[in-house]
Amino acid sequence: MTSAAVDTAPDEHAHDHPSDLQYVKIAIFLGLLTALEVSTYFWEDLPGIDKPASTTTLVAVLFPMMIVKFVTVAGYFMHLKYDNPIFKRIFIFGLLLAIIVYAIALFAFEYWNEDYLKFLRS
Repeated sequence: MTSAAVDTAPDEHAHDHPSDLQYVKIAIFLGLLTALEVSTYFWEDLPGIDKPASTTTLVAVLFPMMIVKFVTVAGYFMHLKYDNPIFKRIFIFGLLLAIIVYAIALFAFEYWNEDYLKFLRS
């Protein structure tokens, strides 16, 4: 009795990764985004602006850019966009756990005490 050979191609579970050109485009995008982030340092030197940008303004501008950069790097360079969804879930779980632990540490050291909140209001 002979067994039938199973025809499995090595590329059966392969998926498309970005090409070299796509990596270059991603690198240019990340470079431009970094240049925009660095440009916030020079906002007070622009014509017509006589005071430095407030912390709230900087946070409102820089945080979205930081999140876009993080998602881009994690999605493309760490291949989370192309891997099994379980890897993405594990990565996100670890990220959320790290944020929670960091927030607990800040609360433990009373980072958000009354003096800090008064500083934010001024």
